[in-house]
Amino acid sequence: MPYVKVEITRDGTTQAQKEALIQAITDALSDILGKDPEKTFVTIAEINLTDWGIGGQSIAARRTPS
Repeated sequence: MPYVKVEITRDGTTQAQKEALIQAITDALSDILGKDPEKTFVTIAEINLTDWGIGGQSIAARRTPS
Protein backbone atom coordinates (compact mmCIF):
# COMPACT_ATOMS: atom_id res chain seq x y z
CA MET A 1 0.00 0.00 0.00
CA PRO A 2 2.12 2.91 -1.25
CA TYR A 3 1.62 6.40 0.15
CA VAL A 4 3.16 9.37 -1.68
CA LYS A 5 3.02 12.92 -0.30
CA VAL A 6 3.79 15.74 -2.73
CA GLU A 7 4.46 19.22 -1.33
CA ILE A 8 4.19 22.19 -3.67
CA THR A 9 3.84 25.92 -3.22
CA ARG A 10 0.34 27.33 -3.37
CA ASP A 11 1.04 29.16 -6.57
CA GLY A 12 -1.70 28.73 -9.15
CA THR A 13 -1.71 24.97 -9.64
CA THR A 14 -5.08 24.04 -11.10
CA GLN A 15 -7.28 21.17 -9.97
CA ALA A 16 -6.78 19.57 -13.41
CA GLN A 17 -2.99 19.69 -12.94
CA LYS A 18 -3.27 18.09 -9.50
CA GLU A 19 -5.53 15.35 -10.89
CA ALA A 20 -3.02 14.68 -13.67
CA LEU A 21 -0.17 14.53 -11.15
CA ILE A 22 -2.06 12.08 -8.94
CA GLN A 23 -2.78 9.89 -11.98
CA ALA A 24 0.82 10.02 -13.24
CA ILE A 25 2.27 9.08 -9.84
CA THR A 26 -0.25 6.24 -9.47
CA ASP A 27 0.54 5.00 -12.98
CA ALA A 28 4.30 5.13 -12.33
CA LEU A 29 3.99 3.08 -9.15
CA SER A 30 1.82 0.57 -10.98
CA ASP A 31 3.98 0.35 -14.12
CA ILE A 32 7.41 0.40 -12.47
CA LEU A 33 6.82 -1.31 -9.13
CA GLY A 34 3.71 -3.35 -9.91
CA LYS A 35 1.68 -1.67 -7.15
CA ASP A 36 -2.10 -1.95 -7.17
CA PRO A 37 -3.58 1.45 -8.15
CA GLU A 38 -6.61 0.77 -5.93
CA LYS A 39 -4.28 0.59 -2.92
CA THR A 40 -2.06 3.54 -3.85
CA PHE A 41 -2.56 6.80 -1.96
CA VAL A 42 -1.28 10.15 -3.23
CA THR A 43 -1.71 13.40 -1.32
CA ILE A 44 -0.81 16.91 -2.38
CA ALA A 45 -0.05 19.52 0.27
CA GLU A 46 0.01 23.12 -0.87
CA ILE A 47 2.28 25.40 1.14
CA ASN A 48 1.78 29.17 1.27
CA LEU A 49 4.59 31.14 -0.38
CA THR A 50 5.20 32.84 2.97
CA ASP A 51 5.78 29.44 4.60
CA TRP A 52 8.31 28.05 2.11
CA GLY A 53 11.81 29.42 2.21
CA ILE A 54 15.12 29.15 0.44
CA GLY A 55 18.36 31.00 1.08
CA GLY A 56 17.05 32.54 4.28
CA GLN A 57 13.94 34.10 2.70
CA SER A 58 10.41 33.02 2.03
CA ILE A 59 9.44 32.54 -1.60
CA ALA A 60 7.01 35.45 -1.21
CA ALA A 61 9.82 37.76 -0.04
CA ARG A 62 12.11 36.64 -2.87
CA ARG A 63 9.42 37.45 -5.42
CA THR A 64 8.71 40.91 -4.00
CA PRO A 65 10.56 43.61 -5.98
CA SER A 66 13.09 45.57 -3.92
